[in-house]
Amino acid sequence: MAVRGTSVLTRIAQAIPVLFGVIVISFVLTRALPGDPAVQFAGIMATPETIEETRAKLGLDKPLPEQFVVYLGQLFQGDLGQSVSTGRPVLTELASRLPASLELTLSALVLSCLVAVPLGVLAATRPGSWIDQICRLLVTMGVSLPTFFTGVMLIYIFYYLLGIAPSPLGRLDFIYLDPPHVTGFFLIDAALVGDWETWFGALKQLILPAITLALFTLAPIARMTRAAMLSALSSDYIRTARAAGLGSGRILYGYAFRNALLPVVTTLGMVFSFVLGANVLVEKVFAWPGIGSYAVEALIVSDYAAVQGFVLAMAFLFVFLNLVIDLAYSLIDPRFGTSGK
Repeated sequence: MAVRGTSVLTRIAQAIPVLFGVIVISFVLTRALPGDPAVQFAGIMATPETIEETRAKLGLDKPLPEQFVVYLGQLFQGDLGQSVSTGRPVLTELASRLPASLELTLSALVLSCLVAVPLGVLAATRPGSWIDQICRLLVTMGVSLPTFFTGVMLIYIFYYLLGIAPSPLGRLDFIYLDPPHVTGFFLIDAALVGDWETWFGALKQLILPAITLALFTLAPIARMTRAAMLSALSSDYIRTARAAGLGSGRILYGYAFRNALLPVVTTLGMVFSFVLGANVLVEKVFAWPGIGSYAVEALIVSDYAAVQGFVLAMAFLFVFLNLVIDLAYSLIDPRFGTSGK
């Protein structure tokens, strides 16, 4: 436990310069964006004098080093600035939109894991069979089909043609009220207050975008599971276990699958961190109010504070995810927990 605690503290200490580098790079790159946020904030009918006053109010009239020092001071106070496009604090915007993106991304990952991991295991134990061919077909489809095309096709089939899916207009249909805010996850919040009608309404809205994203995330997970299981099943310790007369179930799940989990967990972490910030197409197709669409809208209007807040939030999530993956490694294989000795 002491070694594991030391490893966690070491990882956190190593993340500090990474986060500082992200802050510097995001600050410099946002200042290089085309457009003037002072013009956007002042409005199209603003006079040059009003624009200059707005620029001074936003602190954009100061030299870049001074702006950076002021920005760091605001960060230490927990202030990410004010969004030019919405007029609300960036922290408030991220706090309201991040649960929507997390709910969609986690639902898609759970769905894809329920399909991809068993499919990859079966494909590895039966190479060349029809199950293996299905696994390869799904992997190819997941990699080849763009998410916006998959989303539009699902809407066309299940909403327009069959009429069994709700309208793709956000997290809840207009006939429902948002559940009381506790976690920001509509499924959890509705269940906590026992509002099962809203819960089912939120679930119906979540199904199509989650399937769209799951088809994309399924491909790397299934491919890695199959490759890791094939490598594990051809290892010497598996041949030794078979020679010792151990049962096939124990060999497959107790030895091969446990050792194959390490690269699968790594792939899961990479897929999660990538999809959370890159699911903007799915959010746009289904009018999902997530942080991906918020970041794109902020980029269009050169909203410095919003873009920097998004990048910083994603960096924190990425660092936290790497820490969780390291802890998962030590649980799957205890040798990782003692490697620092």
